[in-house]
Amino acid sequence: MIGYVTLGTHDLKRAAGFYDAIAKDLGVGRMMENDTFIAWGKPGGGAGLGITKPFDGKPATVGNGVMVAFEAKDKAQVDRIHRLALSLGGKDEGAPGPRGEGFYAGYFRDLDGNKLNVFIME
Repeated sequence: MIGYVTLGTHDLKRAAGFYDAIAKDLGVGRMMENDTFIAWGKPGGGAGLGITKPFDGKPATVGNGVMVAFEAKDKAQVDRIHRLALSLGGKDEGAPGPRGEGFYAGYFRDLDGNKLNVFIME
């Protein structure tokens, strides 16, 4: 149902480094980019993620209650990506661990404050 998700950024170059590292661990790369926008994913694959400078030229803001979740292949990848995000300057929003029956996830914020999660359904 979801084709892709786009998040705003103040600094496209800095945000690109953050998402390049996470996308690499998830096994995807950049699939589209220009001077104001970069997207990661696989054409014909699942939903992708884009970052952009807002079209209206106003500052990027974080949506209250908005979160993007990356599906991992196993718990080790959840743990690894959560650590990676923090090492790249992301902020911890909840260490990896069980979050209800059959759901294992870690939560963090990117460099612009957007809330993200990496998870596995067991």
